[in-house]
Amino acid sequence: MRVIAWAAALLLAVAGCAVRVPPAPRITMTPAPDAVGAPPDGGLVVRADGGRLTNVVAFAGRDLVPGAFDRSRTVWRSSWPLRPGTDYVVNALAVGPQGVAGRLTGRFRTLRPHHEVALASVVPDDGETVGVGMPIIVTFTRPVENRAAVERALAVTGPVEGAWHWFGPSQVVYRPMRMWPARSRIAFTAHLAGVRAGPGTYGAADRSVSFTVGRAMVSTVDTRVHRMVVRQDGVVAQRMPISAGMATTREYTTTSGIHLTMEKGNPVRMVSPGRRKGDPEYYDNLIDYAVRISNSGEYVHAMGNVWAQGRINMSHGCVNASPDQARWFYEHALRGDPVIVTGTSRRLEWNNGWGYWQISWPDWLRGSALRRVPEFVRGAAGT
Repeated sequence: MRVIAWAAALLLAVAGCAVRVPPAPRITMTPAPDAVGAPPDGGLVVRADGGRLTNVVAFAGRDLVPGAFDRSRTVWRSSWPLRPGTDYVVNALAVGPQGVAGRLTGRFRTLRPHHEVALASVVPDDGETVGVGMPIIVTFTRPVENRAAVERALAVTGPVEGAWHWFGPSQVVYRPMRMWPARSRIAFTAHLAGVRAGPGTYGAADRSVSFTVGRAMVSTVDTRVHRMVVRQDGVVAQRMPISAGMATTREYTTTSGIHLTMEKGNPVRMVSPGRRKGDPEYYDNLIDYAVRISNSGEYVHAMGNVWAQGRINMSHGCVNASPDQARWFYEHALRGDPVIVTGTSRRLEWNNGWGYWQISWPDWLRGSALRRVPEFVRGAAGT
């Protein structure tokens, strides 16, 4: 009987001590569940109170939303803004003390903007192989007012430092501090979807372009000695006698500076600027193996006046070479190959074609909506 009584007393004592279970972690999200017309530029944020997030999975339609936890794993943020006019689904799990779990499932829809901005064009093309001087030229479908927000959404992955420079509200250009290393791979992504580009205006969609830098082909043209030297990876590939602009007028003076090859054609029709048929020095010719290096009509091209090449400048501003050497240059040129001209009285303007290497690096940084000029590069040259 004593044993029975002792056991009964023990059972009563245990029954009187309730085990305390801690509350489950509280999970919240912004935008809130069931929100309609949520602003996309704030992104998606999931928070846990009273525990640590162990898993967050979010979908924009059928696409997984990239994001990352903070160090404490109490906050998860999407990597980029959200897509406008899109349905989102969020599932989150958090674990608190003693392994107590909390869960959240939520849906919301982002707003449909009054205006959208997208990329009208990107140069170079996706998959293209380019020269070491090639910039990334991005043109938008409408003016961008919030340039800083848009610039933050433009990501470039490459082996060297570079920066964006705005040339007006609808175009921004990226170039490295020094020219790309040969045979490097460059990736550009515009995480534009959901970026607030101006009042009532949001980015419409993301876009990615990747390209490869080819061999380093750099050409130097000295108009004073009428020679063009082409080097590939530092080794002389061609020494070309040339004839440059006759310099009787400004338009017939070859521009000095760092040009980039832009396009080529065989043949290209060339017509004298500002002149009519019958005027002095009027011409209208089809020119073979022509590689454009500026917008003002300068090319490296073939010409049969081999008696002048290497001896005298007599062109209308172009750099002409013998047909066989011009053909070699035409066949080996990639967009973005530097052609550096010296010896004339006319300087290449930065906006005459792709004259972006004419701008010093400190001045280039001043054209960014985000960058400031570091002390160590003040006064540095552009190349």
